[in-house]
Amino acid sequence: MQPDLLISCYWMSFMAPCFGTIERIVKRNKKTRCVGLVHNMLPHEPSILDKLFAPYYVRHTDGFVALSEAVVHDIARLDKQHKPKTFSPHPIYDHYGESLPRTAALKRLGLPADKHYLLFFGLVRAYKGLDLLLDAMGQISDKLPQVDVIIAGEFYEDEAKYTEQITRLGLQERIHIFNEFVPDGEIRTFFSAADLIVQPYKSATQSGVTQVAFHFEKPMLVTNVGGLDEIVHHGKMGYAVSVDAVAIADAICDFYQNKRTQAFSDYVCAEKKKYEWNRMTATFTQMLATLAP
Repeated sequence: MQPDLLISCYWMSFMAPCFGTIERIVKRNKKTRCVGLVHNMLPHEPSILDKLFAPYYVRHTDGFVALSEAVVHDIARLDKQHKPKTFSPHPIYDHYGESLPRTAALKRLGLPADKHYLLFFGLVRAYKGLDLLLDAMGQISDKLPQVDVIIAGEFYEDEAKYTEQITRLGLQERIHIFNEFVPDGEIRTFFSAADLIVQPYKSATQSGVTQVAFHFEKPMLVTNVGGLDEIVHHGKMGYAVSVDAVAIADAICDFYQNKRTQAFSDYVCAEKKKYEWNRMTATFTQMLATLAP
């Protein structure tokens, strides 16, 4: 008999008491199996509560689908019962509409069309490494005077420390900050304006930003932390570099000086077929079959 399935979408350990308790109650019927779709097993900014909450969730969950191999390893460290766990990559966010013409996107953002743009997209938090990108820009501003940076997303820490860094590096005219929540309908504007999506993270598991970039067929620059370099193949669709401003700067220079845009975009277009939603649904079907009595 095929069991019922409850999927819990686990993001951070503060969710663990809620999800773990729901699962414990639901499984009283002796029929339902609970599978966790795990984005991050442990938070980027850990606290003492993680040692209590995360194991509680793992204990009451029957199987796990993780969005990166790095998360599979995190789950395994907490799972004393060796429950089924598998990796299925984050599907593409494909509901943001089609790309806009570059000039139209830049006009909507009020930016000049005679410049090139890097995009740092999403909530600004310390672990996302915006300071590294700014330091990298400080190193290459003379080499690539036509390249600017768009920062689009709400600041979840003091914006002043970044504006002070920008002033110290003399980048006031090169950094364009949109400190605001970006609604779904405007996401395509920012991605359509950019040449390269930059994720200079200091820690990570995987990132939804990467999957938005796939949808818009944009080259990416990521750091080789967590599972980011599992998805972004270095030298083919972009760059996976060390967590270092010099490495980031070198990659940006290579991208523009060697005119990598078309080759990288073509590879992204071909590779994105791997991340269709039917792959994720098939993974859950297989997991449920594994858990069947």
